[in-house]
Amino acid sequence: MLQFQFLQHNIRFIVKIILSITIKTDAMLTKQQIDHYHQQGYLVIDQLFSQAQIERLKQSADDIVQQWQQQSTEHIFSTNDNDRSGNDFFLDSAEEIRCFFEEEAFNEQGELTQAASKSINKIAHALHALDPTFEAFSHQAILGTIAQQLGLTKPQIRQSMYIFKQPRIGGVVNWHQDASFFYTTPQSVTTFWFAIEDATLNNGCLWVEPKGHLGPLRERFNLTDRDTSMIPLNNQPWPDEKSGIPVEVKAGSLVVFHGLLPHYSAPNRSEKSRQAYTLHVTDGQSQYAEENWLQPSKLPLKGFNNS
Repeated sequence: MLQFQFLQHNIRFIVKIILSITIKTDAMLTKQQIDHYHQQGYLVIDQLFSQAQIERLKQSADDIVQQWQQQSTEHIFSTNDNDRSGNDFFLDSAEEIRCFFEEEAFNEQGELTQAASKSINKIAHALHALDPTFEAFSHQAILGTIAQQLGLTKPQIRQSMYIFKQPRIGGVVNWHQDASFFYTTPQSVTTFWFAIEDATLNNGCLWVEPKGHLGPLRERFNLTDRDTSMIPLNNQPWPDEKSGIPVEVKAGSLVVFHGLLPHYSAPNRSEKSRQAYTLHVTDGQSQYAEENWLQPSKLPLKGFNNS
């Protein structure tokens, strides 16, 4: 009898775990959602993922940062200067897992102003391929379904980033278009932006320009040998907070947006971080430019579990 009760207890425990990690399988996009994406350039799917899934990503990111604290504190990420020429730490991160510090993490003496774990800007750029927790999350079939419904025939994950937007020192990400960094013919790069924590106006949520994807690509970020350059293509002005709108979302939500959609995020001066995870996905049916900074060499280029 005791063995039977023990077995029942174990079965209930296993079922509870399975239910806690299973995403909503009814998250197929409606015609209205697909139309909104094509018309506006972005789509918000509220709280698609469970808190348990999000917490596992958060814990894995924290583990990576804790291990990284023994590394150099010289590597800073900023969008104010896109010149990465000769920056081997950045360029080689295309197929590695590396941590970058916030621009405001250091004082004039070059010392960290707060704990190293609270000073990291992002982890990049191959979490989806090299970390087991992020790999399992990134390749879920549901994401492949969404990608295909939005028009990607053969989706392929090019890059992943875990972004912290740290309290008080979280840096601005200037207006830009992701197609500048992942140029394909025809244009295909699509961004999957996962809210790990609530994103609000107070802690630096995303801003987008509705229908901005209908405009031109303004610039391209190219790599020649070990030199990078931002090549101007069109002088159309970038939007601002008058023409853009904030995208406030709850943890577990997914924002998908078109590669030509201008977007940005303000600095975080609040006491709460705004953690997010992103994937940049291109279509294998499109031609991926040889000038793009990120070129696969060691790691296989994969899509989702159903693609």
